[in-house]
Amino acid sequence: MKENTHRLFQLENTTVAGLIDAGQEYLAASDLVYGHGTDNPFDESAWLALEACNISPAEPLDDYNIPVTDAQLHRARDWFRQRVEQRKPVAYLTGRSWFAGLEFVTDERALIPRSPVAELIAAEFNPWLPEPPAVAVDLCTGGGCIAIAIATVFPGCQVHAADLSAEALQLAAVNRDKHGLQQRLQLFQGDLFEALPNGQRYDLIVSNPPYVDARDMQSLAEEFGHEPELGLAAGHDGLDIVAQLLNNAHRYLTPTGVMIVEVGNSEEAVQHRFAELDLLWFDFENGGAGVFLIGAQSLPGAEHAN
Repeated sequence: MKENTHRLFQLENTTVAGLIDAGQEYLAASDLVYGHGTDNPFDESAWLALEACNISPAEPLDDYNIPVTDAQLHRARDWFRQRVEQRKPVAYLTGRSWFAGLEFVTDERALIPRSPVAELIAAEFNPWLPEPPAVAVDLCTGGGCIAIAIATVFPGCQVHAADLSAEALQLAAVNRDKHGLQQRLQLFQGDLFEALPNGQRYDLIVSNPPYVDARDMQSLAEEFGHEPELGLAAGHDGLDIVAQLLNNAHRYLTPTGVMIVEVGNSEEAVQHRFAELDLLWFDFENGGAGVFLIGAQSLPGAEHAN
């Protein structure tokens, strides 16, 4: 069935509810992959429809029978068509997403925010941080969502954020300015710890680095092809970046500091390769897995740290 014969493209004088319903049918009839903030066609349809109608998906809506204008319907149809024909993730279509309750400008310069680390940030990393961090760093920051969320939760914390991609840091700067954090969030371009100020130590290191292995990179759904490969690929076993973090963090953590790293589907590979390390793996109430914590004293090389 041609897409323009679908009920979505025949709608007239509809409401937000009608648009969401028709959009769900259209998305469900296509072989889409979800995983950029939603996991089903209804939620994606609601996200697209509400945004097209200038309604924030993050705010409660009491009445879904609001009339949809012709311009809004045209925009919605265009987004739905791109979602199906180009497999473009919703956040790249609408240009914004939410992480840890905060809104972020989102585009193809960086990965779409979706880390379960948001749950840890909302809990202020309790009970793993004995007190609020004075200085924290987000490595492989992308669009800056983790760094900005940390700075928001800990108003007395100075936050550093680093990324190898200049384009990603441009987006992070947009989001930093959006949240008014120019005075407390510094951005650095470079390769992991090499980008950071000399001699700086941190109470908290957080990273959602590239962790997709070569095999999985070859089989990723089209949706993930819209995201920068630099933010996904991490060598044959997915541990190229994780290994660097674990082997060098002892030089950058304070004696009571902790490092938290997301490794996603590479969790089993991490457990096998670094079986000798005391890694704490998190269970999340809101879904997600593959995130570990390690204390400064448990890191390789900790006995030689100054």
